[in-house]
Amino acid sequence: MKVVFSHPTGNEFVRAALKGLNDAHALQAFHTAIACFEGSALDKLAGIGPLSELRRRSFDKSLQPLTHMWPLKETGRLVADKLGMRNIITHETGMFSVDAVYRYNDKKTAASLKRGIDAVYAYEDGALLSFARAKQLDIKCLYDLPIGYWRAARRLMQNALDTRPEWAPTLTAFKDSVAKLSNKDEELRLADRIFVASSFTANTLKEYQGGQLAPVHVVPYAFPDVGAARDYNTSGRGPLKLLFVGGLSQRKGIADLFEAVDRIGNRVELTVVGRKTCDVCPALDAALARHRWIETMPHAQVLKTMREHDVLVFPSLFEGFGLVITEAMAQGTPVITTDRTAGPDVMTHGHDGWFTPAESVNELQTSIENLLVKPELIAKAGKAAIETARKRTWQVYSKELAEIIMNIK
Repeated sequence: MKVVFSHPTGNEFVRAALKGLNDAHALQAFHTAIACFEGSALDKLAGIGPLSELRRRSFDKSLQPLTHMWPLKETGRLVADKLGMRNIITHETGMFSVDAVYRYNDKKTAASLKRGIDAVYAYEDGALLSFARAKQLDIKCLYDLPIGYWRAARRLMQNALDTRPEWAPTLTAFKDSVAKLSNKDEELRLADRIFVASSFTANTLKEYQGGQLAPVHVVPYAFPDVGAARDYNTSGRGPLKLLFVGGLSQRKGIADLFEAVDRIGNRVELTVVGRKTCDVCPALDAALARHRWIETMPHAQVLKTMREHDVLVFPSLFEGFGLVITEAMAQGTPVITTDRTAGPDVMTHGHDGWFTPAESVNELQTSIENLLVKPELIAKAGKAAIETARKRTWQVYSKELAEIIMNIK
């Protein structure tokens, strides 16, 4: 099996997927915008303060001979963002928008395809041109959908919009043009296999209207390395320390969390870590003013902050996975999340965490208050979460994904 892999930016699950394919001697080429390898020129540049963010694009050195970089659009996007040149990174239309970055990488990947390659693996919004070319060459199209299907997102977010119209500015699911949504459907139509990270994402694909879909494989993401030992407050003294980490959007259920916490009062303390998803939302600004808000922090500090809190609350309304869930569990911090995340895939309710129905403030409030009454459950679930994390490392994800791909006929 010879696989060409395409993703313009890279992240934890992309690195794991690449490792699995490379370890299986199946990776033919990796196409991306910027890749930093230890000892490379980019790695040295990343040692300069303002360029340190390049390290976020770091990949295993074994991938260097197989990597093809197409930095033009992504470099333009990063520079424009730093300079505040919003007009050229505008959603979809900006010449250096995220959409432009994905299209450019897709175009370059498509141009590289040739007979003799067995499959191309690409992600949502960056697969259309590659898949169209692959079909001409009889190459398998492997599609990764990191978040749920757009029709389901529109339906569920419309309900959130109707319920909480004051939070409408934070709901960005309605920004995509008809053309972009049509392209998403075409990518799905061309796919020979579809990979998702949660059962929830798989279920959203039932709303696809373009005919019979290719087989769908659910391969949940993994847990990072287990963190340092932590203490638990089992006495019940003092307020329960709650933490939220993520984009400040009602897609993440942030308004539901604020309401539940406000109902409970000073028996809990809430810390919010995350960036705003819009410039103007009075409801969000008012809520943040009542709680501790940290806009951004280094990833290592996020993990440390997780260990300093009793519970991570992640009441998302629409989530392909939710990596903060596994990150918190690996720190021994139990999680309250919803049934529209990977919670049901990676945890056992009442054992190493808890999940509630999405959009139910009452259920969320009840879950939090139950821990106020029985604080010993936090330590019990936190320790169980660590044991769960030990069993599913990124190495496990790498092998599972690679095995499925290698067995495709």
